Amino acid sequence: MEEVETQKKTPTDHPILNVLKTRWSPRVFSPQPITEQQVKKLLEAGRWAPSSYNMQPWRVIWGIKGSETYDRIFDCLNEFNQGWAHSAQVLWLNAYKTDTNDDSGDENKHALHDLGLFMGNVLTQAEDIGIAVHQMAGIGATKAKKEFKFPENYVVATGVAFGHYGGNPEKLDDELQEQELKTERKRLKQQEFAFNGNFDN
Repeated sequence: MEEVETQKKTPTDHPILNVLKTRWSPRVFSPQPITEQQVKKLLEAGRWAPSSYNMQPWRVIWGIKGSETYDRIFDCLNEFNQGWAHSAQVLWLNAYKTDTNDDSGDENKHALHDLGLFMGNVLTQAEDIGIAVHQMAGIGATKAKKEFKFPENYVVATGVAFGHYGGNPEKLDDELQEQELKTERKRLKQQEFAFNGNFDN
């Protein structure tokens, strides 16, 4: 069956970069491979993200489809995400270091924020080269931490699926297929989350 690319409309209220406007998170990907060089380009983009005191607390485990590492990551996803993520050409796990880089052992309260900045760079770079990204909270974090031998002072936070746009939505179950085929993206209006003054509930 022919692969279908779902075009999403992004009704912005102000002009934004095209890579931000066109990005969305599919749950089915085309069979086009992703190369190791492309993975390293994404990691390089993330590498240059800002972080508190330049501590760069992010850590990534990655695997290309067909590799042992890919299968080990896949086994750490929850059942729901395993139901669709098998079409991803690359899987990875995101973790962060919970303490500072000095000898104090103090908590790095901004580590998760900085991991988010890292992924913001990755998503933007991915969109620029035509790679779609879907981030996943549904992982067995404890299992993944043990499987990949993370030290105690690291938290495995998220999984990520990468592939090219253009997967066939009919490969998904009915509920996910309906979500995949929605043509318009939605977000809160600015006035609902940004206040020029006091917080407004």
